[in-house]
Amino acid sequence: MEGLSKKYGLPTAIAMVVGIVIGSGVFFKADDVLVLTGGNVLLALVAWGLGAFSMIFGALCFAEFAGRIERSNGIVDYMEIAYGNRMGYLIGWFNCVLYSSALCAILAWVSSLYTMILLGSDNPSNSIATWVLAVVYMVLIYTMNYVAPILAGKFQVTTTVIKLIPLTLIAVLGVVSGMINGVLVENMSAAASGITKSGGTLASAVVATAFAYEGWILAITVNSEIKDSKKNLPKALVLGTLTVFVVYVIYFLGITSALPTDVILAQGDQAVSMVANNMFGTIGGSILTAFVVISCLGTLNGLALTNSRIPYSLAIRNQGPAPAFFSKVDPKTNMPRHSAIGAFVISMIYLALWYGSLNNVFGRYIGLDEIPIVMIYGFYILLYVWYIQNFKDLNVFNRYVKPICAILGALVIVVGGIQNPNVGIYMLISLVLILSGLFFYRKEPA
Repeated sequence: MEGLSKKYGLPTAIAMVVGIVIGSGVFFKADDVLVLTGGNVLLALVAWGLGAFSMIFGALCFAEFAGRIERSNGIVDYMEIAYGNRMGYLIGWFNCVLYSSALCAILAWVSSLYTMILLGSDNPSNSIATWVLAVVYMVLIYTMNYVAPILAGKFQVTTTVIKLIPLTLIAVLGVVSGMINGVLVENMSAAASGITKSGGTLASAVVATAFAYEGWILAITVNSEIKDSKKNLPKALVLGTLTVFVVYVIYFLGITSALPTDVILAQGDQAVSMVANNMFGTIGGSILTAFVVISCLGTLNGLALTNSRIPYSLAIRNQGPAPAFFSKVDPKTNMPRHSAIGAFVISMIYLALWYGSLNNVFGRYIGLDEIPIVMIYGFYILLYVWYIQNFKDLNVFNRYVKPICAILGALVIVVGGIQNPNVGIYMLISLVLILSGLFFYRKEPA
């Protein structure tokens, strides 16, 4: 069986971490975090910090895993070694049917949403045109990854650089203008005077930031295609997550410096467009919004790039449905073609579910953007515990402090997710889907 070649270097690996994480979440979750903290800017900053705490220490732990273990689809490798083949298979199945495909669907919609905002749509979040464009984006991005994986890697690096432009401009100019016109002082003063009134929602706010920070783990899905993976992947995880944290904090400060919190809450997902228009005028604002669209498409590309390999990573272990079919690699493109098609189909199913959720087809909102993330942090905790028990050659800081901090950060997100009033039904459905994978599990080794 032909395997996947080493085609991605360190810049692409870093771009995958930064590019997958920085995309849509920071733009359309900023107002959600403010809502959940009662409009308190200081508590919102604490929430962003706690979310980053979990991500950064988690990345430090996974960097240690990446430096020791390499096969195909990092987290599956690590869970296999830690808890056996069955558990490794189930985390891979979870990634395939619940996690990354759902994120792809949401990113296709968000990319379309900001495109419609750019075009001046009256109903940017839920018009027919928005959903049609979301389908078009999904088809184009998966096609690029299927036909030209090298081009997809270059697209990831390019969009990562481009997406930092609007974030940096809004961050710097927002803080400067906020200091001049007094909005920054006003928002901070209001937050300081009411800091004890909003604390009950902090955990939920951290969960909201978790979506914005999520995706860094997907970079390890292509560990077998990264050149000198045991050296470059740990570097990419650490440098990438630290970059994300710094960019997010200064961007949030920029937004909350440029607009009063009540205006941000009222504008919701369109707050970034208002800030851009205020700073640069209509034309400049449109250009900046175009950068946001590119940012979202870059994240969608990174998710599709990794998601396309997940069925393959199970198939080469002789696991999942039709392993001989999904393990085939196209000799011309060196892509697991059937795996990519399967991932695309599942992503499209989730896009339909997201449409139904936002249009009340199911009678309730379905938290595709949070529940899978809460669940994966539960899996992370299992790996962190095993890390402490087995990496006995490390010093005290690396063996105990790093994973304990990662566990604490993950617990904040899990506890916040449990506070969701619909968590019971979500978890039940998710567990049924995960356990359904056992129908395709084989005891014989790959």
